[in-house]
Amino acid sequence: MDKVYQRQRYVYDFTRKYYLVGRDSLIADLGLEAGERLVEIGCGTGRNLIAIARRFPNARLYGLDASAQMLMTARAQLARAGLSGRVTLVHGLAENLSPAQFGQDGFERVLFSYSLSMIPDWRRALVAAANALSDQGHVHIVDFGDFKTLPGRTLLRAWLGLFHVTPRIRLLASLENLFPKGLTLFPGRYAFRLSAAKGKLGSLACGLTDTGQG
Repeated sequence: MDKVYQRQRYVYDFTRKYYLVGRDSLIADLGLEAGERLVEIGCGTGRNLIAIARRFPNARLYGLDASAQMLMTARAQLARAGLSGRVTLVHGLAENLSPAQFGQDGFERVLFSYSLSMIPDWRRALVAAANALSDQGHVHIVDFGDFKTLPGRTLLRAWLGLFHVTPRIRLLASLENLFPKGLTLFPGRYAFRLSAAKGKLGSLACGLTDTGQG
């Protein structure tokens, strides 16, 4: 991941803001209570964590990323925003997520923002996220959809592949079955949003791991 982002990290936020849709609406709807702990998996440049910190000043925020290069940028941006003391960042893999990495015993929220489509073992990342949540915790996901009704979808998939992005089509299909009313699909099925309680999503993730669905 460091090879991928060694140079991209300098222009990542500017180049992505036009096509990583749904992030800001998800953040606005988080409704974090004072003292609630949120960890973002694949936090990248810290863009989302900065927005969350500003919107929910009494939340406790954490970030995990597989790229040390991206975390360098995240720390610099947090410092410029005057938020270094608000967010704890850790270098590590999503599938190895543990609250102990952050000196915690659990999280109330886990956020995946366009990261599941870049995590090779995304199934185990979901299992790890569910295991890291408190009993009443929630997982929040925003990511690429399956593009089924989107013009130019073949070219879009090829272009995303250049950036090691693979939309999780089977995951989306499973989520549509499990959350027929809680899933938000964007026009053209370009992207989706979901907020789900630990129990349901944890069961789904374990099922996907057991069956080896891609």
